[in-house]
Amino acid sequence: MVENTGSLLDQITDPSELRKLKVEELPQVCQELRDFIIDVVSTNPGHFGASLGVVELTVALHYVFKTPYDLLVWDVGHQAYGHKILTGRKDVFHTNRKYNGISGFPKPSESIYDTFGVGHSSTSISAALGMAVAANLKGENSRKIIAVIGDGAITGGMAFEGLNNAAVNKSDLLVILNDNNMAIDPNVGGLSNYLLNISKSQTYNRLKKDIWEGLGKLNGFGPKARRVVQKTENAIKTMLLKQSNLFEGLGFRYFGPVDGHNVVYLAEVLESLSSIPGPKLLHVITKKGKGFKQAELNQTEYHAPGKFDKITGELLDCECQVNKPPKFQNVFGKTIIELAEMNDRIVAITPAMPSGCSLNLMMEKMPHRTFDVGIAEQHAVTFSAGLATQGMLPFCNIYSTFMQRAYDQVIHDVAIQNLQVVFCLDRGGLVGADGPTHHGVFDLAYMRSIPNMIVSAPMDELELRNLMFTAQNENHGPFSIRYPRGCGSVIDWNQPMKAIPIGQCRQLSEGTDLAILTIGTMGVQASRVVKMLSKDGILASHYDMRFVKPLDEKALHSIFKNFSHVLTVEDGVLQGGFGSAILEFMADHQYNIPLKRIGIPDKFIDHGTTEELFRDYGLDQQGIYRTAESFIQKD
Repeated sequence: MVENTGSLLDQITDPSELRKLKVEELPQVCQELRDFIIDVVSTNPGHFGASLGVVELTVALHYVFKTPYDLLVWDVGHQAYGHKILTGRKDVFHTNRKYNGISGFPKPSESIYDTFGVGHSSTSISAALGMAVAANLKGENSRKIIAVIGDGAITGGMAFEGLNNAAVNKSDLLVILNDNNMAIDPNVGGLSNYLLNISKSQTYNRLKKDIWEGLGKLNGFGPKARRVVQKTENAIKTMLLKQSNLFEGLGFRYFGPVDGHNVVYLAEVLESLSSIPGPKLLHVITKKGKGFKQAELNQTEYHAPGKFDKITGELLDCECQVNKPPKFQNVFGKTIIELAEMNDRIVAITPAMPSGCSLNLMMEKMPHRTFDVGIAEQHAVTFSAGLATQGMLPFCNIYSTFMQRAYDQVIHDVAIQNLQVVFCLDRGGLVGADGPTHHGVFDLAYMRSIPNMIVSAPMDELELRNLMFTAQNENHGPFSIRYPRGCGSVIDWNQPMKAIPIGQCRQLSEGTDLAILTIGTMGVQASRVVKMLSKDGILASHYDMRFVKPLDEKALHSIFKNFSHVLTVEDGVLQGGFGSAILEFMADHQYNIPLKRIGIPDKFIDHGTTEELFRDYGLDQQGIYRTAESFIQKD
């Protein structure tokens, strides 16, 4: 428990306590909230910059609206730390993203103030619209519904689907566009430029403020007077910006842009907007990392910086140090440049994650052949397909969990046409503290069900390089390569690349008692288990399968003819995954021997470190060893 120091923040156990304060006390609450976030996140890492940027907006929202009756929906959730602290979780905030602690994202099972489970982008408007329509159907006409979406997330197509439908329904919905010109990396695209043009129009902003404040002071009018001049104001916007307003063209009443760090003014604006019916959008200008100098200056690095010195801002830890194996993403980033230098057909695509997947390296060296398409996974895939139809060779890098959003495009636009698109799925497997919305555990299962798709996973950095080389070496059609977050196991990784025969596994050890079949980096754990088993007199043959599709049928026939026990190990879901593929082969060819599968069970896995989660689900070295030993002894 945090000791009560007499601060305003310590008095707030829920938003009803916040609403008892005077409006002029809100700046102090904001400063204390910002200081608290800095203090905790500096030692317990999380998504830092986004939450600092919306401190004033968060305080104003909970001050004006009667949450939890009024429903507040956050998009993605990177920015929701202040929200969590104000809604009764201040004393447990130190457990944020920790094993058995609170989630790093809004989670309805955790709090009634978390109205919708999030983690992926562009969902808030659709979810909030559903809530607004439900409120209308139930006769809850006083209930207010607010969606907060960033200028990065609004580039996602689903956000526009929600905006379009909200205008048709004319629901009483407030969308707040949190515009900081950043997602994780700087925003790109026409919409980003459009919003930047609006925010930079000083003449319009000054005139807008004068009109707004003047009408609010008219006796007996207030918000009503502001509504009266909406059409006049629209004409002013068009004249000064020399373009029609996109949101008003979609049927929303547009307000702003306003200063997102003036909490008193924000509260006034939100109070006025609460009485205006129908769909409306408030454009709020904020700075990501606001109040922490280093985070303001280095917004990408301080999106989720790890531990840092809260005084100097110095970053204190790094996942991979000198003389340690590199991160898989960095191996990808450097290898793709080598391949692009050898093959001028290669282009690279990422949906708003150039730094996260290390395509920023190629972007710096070959900007004309590297494309950040914004938070738009579906577009990224079909854009890649279009490139492939014209003879280009796209490497489309999307995190495993986000590839789920483009599954139809993978099937319809790439696989049916058998186009040569290489899908590099970063963050495959369990990713740790981000939890169930970010674990990349479904890709092996969903990719292997698609005709024409080659599905592979490297055990180490050398195999990643070789698989990338193989994928571009000949036209194999769609080719999927998945690899995990973090560091690998090979220090001397930068070796000449070699083509791997498609579907061919490699045998890493020989034994007669047990065959262990692994896919991806689980092979590193299994190699160590083989040595442990040998000390118990159990001799195991270890096969790094490398491909889930096609399988090495020649090797599998030999395995099932010569071994009495087979163990499969994967860090993907068991339902339909690698182990299922082996079972299907076994059934199709009438083999009947004991087979045991280790993998992710049929449940959503919560957050924690990868070490903790691997331990819980028997995927660590000791867990695999225990399963293998009991499997042999039991039979």
